[in-house]
Amino acid sequence: MPRIQTLDSWKAYRNYRFLWTANFFGNTAQWLQLLTLGWLVKHLSEGGANSALLVVGVGGTAALPGIFIGPWGGVIGDRLDRRKLMIGIEIFMALLALSFALIVKMNLVEVWHAFAYAFLAGSCESIKMPVRQALIANTVHPDSLSNAYATNVLTIPGTRMIGPFVGGIIVASLGFFWNFTIEAVLYLGVAVALLPMKTPFKQAKFVPAPGVIGFFADMVDGFKYLWKKQRVLALMIGLSSAPNIVCHPVLFLLPMFTAIVLQQGPDYGGYFMAVNGAGGLAMVFLLSAFGFPKKRGMACIISALASAVLTLVLSQSIWMPIAFLVLALFGATQTMFRTTNGVLTQILTDDEYRVRVTSLYRIVMGMVIFFSLTIGWLADSTSPRWALAAMGVLGIIISVLFLLGSKKIREQE
Repeated sequence: MPRIQTLDSWKAYRNYRFLWTANFFGNTAQWLQLLTLGWLVKHLSEGGANSALLVVGVGGTAALPGIFIGPWGGVIGDRLDRRKLMIGIEIFMALLALSFALIVKMNLVEVWHAFAYAFLAGSCESIKMPVRQALIANTVHPDSLSNAYATNVLTIPGTRMIGPFVGGIIVASLGFFWNFTIEAVLYLGVAVALLPMKTPFKQAKFVPAPGVIGFFADMVDGFKYLWKKQRVLALMIGLSSAPNIVCHPVLFLLPMFTAIVLQQGPDYGGYFMAVNGAGGLAMVFLLSAFGFPKKRGMACIISALASAVLTLVLSQSIWMPIAFLVLALFGATQTMFRTTNGVLTQILTDDEYRVRVTSLYRIVMGMVIFFSLTIGWLADSTSPRWALAAMGVLGIIISVLFLLGSKKIREQE
């Protein structure tokens, strides 16, 4: 048996432990926000003809800023001190979440408030997500990067278990106010965890081009670098449309699927998100403990295809235990894709381009809003089951096209 390596990087690098803790708080806040906004909008739009459209749309709205803010955020992340940038954003998000909690507390909240909050929070996330990933490479030796990245991903499915599980119970028993208050506290926790952290493994100092024109030039330079020197990563961004655009709205549609198809409330919505996180946690534990498959590109294709197949299966899962099992497996395949893809991106990218390249995935994630609105309309017009089936079929088609047509990805190790 190979030696279990899960906590090697966590134990070896003090600065990485600070970053890991910060990411744990930040990801808990993000999953808590996704669950709470979905059920809040469902509550506010109850009985309306477009309820499913609004519920799915608010989740997609959080990803929308990635289309136009993501590339700029990449330039900012490579130009500025990444740690200080993160601290500033987290403090702003804490104040934003607390303000929204007070609006909810005073019973002044309307649907448009939820969409505005999702948009502002998503704008911050478009900048900080690529920066957080780049900081992993800045806090560990390059030889430890694969293990450190996989161990960091433990904070994503792990918090998807904790945040929604607790949040669903709080919403069902106490209401929405406390979830947003807890979210604000978690953002402050991120800032506090990052204060003592240093970045000893930043490999190259980025020299920005001067002036406003230089800002544009740096952004264009990032696109050129990706297309000319790392073409396989450009193809991987295309492949990511299957799990990140087509299949990701499964999580946005869960409130409607839970309420309409399975006839359960927000507590069960939290349980479903939690079991989805449990599947992802099991997968990332295997990756961090025993390492990645030799053909990492092929692993990305297979996991993208599996996510699409499971989306199709979920559409037919009207028995509760089957739905729990499918969502757990769905979390595992989504985590497999994102972890393997993320490691490839960080290993292949030079440090001075790291945030700019990583931020381009936010463009793909931002496109989910348009697909989410279509899926929400389809769910309102037919049912959540038909919407999920359409997502699964489309995801299968995209994944198979890359499986058959992209030799560069299939052979990438």
